Amino acid sequence: MSHDLPAGISGKLMALMAAKELKDGEIAFVGIGLTLLAGIVAQLLHAPNLTIVYESGCIGPKKWRVDFNVGDSSAADGAVALTSMWRVFGDLQACFYDVGVLGAAQIDKYGNINSTAIFGTGDYYSPEVRFPGSGGGNDIGSSVGRTIVMMKFQARRFVRRVDYMTTPGYLDGSPGARERAGLVGGGPTTVVTDKAVFRFDPVTHEMYLDALYPGVTPEEIKEGVEWDLKLAPEVKTVPLPTPEELAALRRADPANLVMGRQTAFQEIGGDIRRYVSITLSASREIRGY
Repeated sequence: MSHDLPAGISGKLMALMAAKELKDGEIAFVGIGLTLLAGIVAQLLHAPNLTIVYESGCIGPKKWRVDFNVGDSSAADGAVALTSMWRVFGDLQACFYDVGVLGAAQIDKYGNINSTAIFGTGDYYSPEVRFPGSGGGNDIGSSVGRTIVMMKFQARRFVRRVDYMTTPGYLDGSPGARERAGLVGGGPTTVVTDKAVFRFDPVTHEMYLDALYPGVTPEEIKEGVEWDLKLAPEVKTVPLPTPEELAALRRADPANLVMGRQTAFQEIGGDIRRYVSITLSASREIRGY
């Protein structure tokens, strides 16, 4: 059964649900795309003192626009510090960061993430699909206080065992597994998808279904998960976005670059100057000048 959300709403809900996981005053290690959008929206709605950190060395930017990549000059907008990659990752391993937001291609019931390759009928050397790999993902998932995972809910993504463990979750789920492996971070707490939100049992470390998007059923989710997925005692329904939340998303991504992806970029003719003009105009509107 397919859900009946209005077109484009599931992606917005995904960004908003991840944003709600970020708390005011926290230090958050984010990437680009939806993970960054979640951070910006959190700052606009309820966490003005959230500090965003990029692996490129930018700490505490006040975003004028979403970035094309972590080395984009806009990543430094209003930053409180510009330092090096080794410094921010050194601070990460020293447990200075509260939360990290990661994407994933596959995940298993203990939150182990694959962002390297889906093997299919092949193997690591000849996979069906090859992805960029860890980047800073393993470092973040190993050392940050807690991890939020953002990914689409699709067949072959919620699997019994990931084809390749790029970033550790709770490993085999046994008590103390992360500590025995020398991982200093707390592990994953939330998986936000375009259909549902999942959390992890604090004792068994097993992922369970916590909330559904409007129109999505537990049966639909269970059919898309390879293991016997457990449900929260009361599975919640995520509310549709409010006008204030939709406005925050639009302010954070005025050219619709993240939510609209390639289509949006084509609509502005791939013109970088036009994109920057749109985003700067929106930023001035936010700041009142």
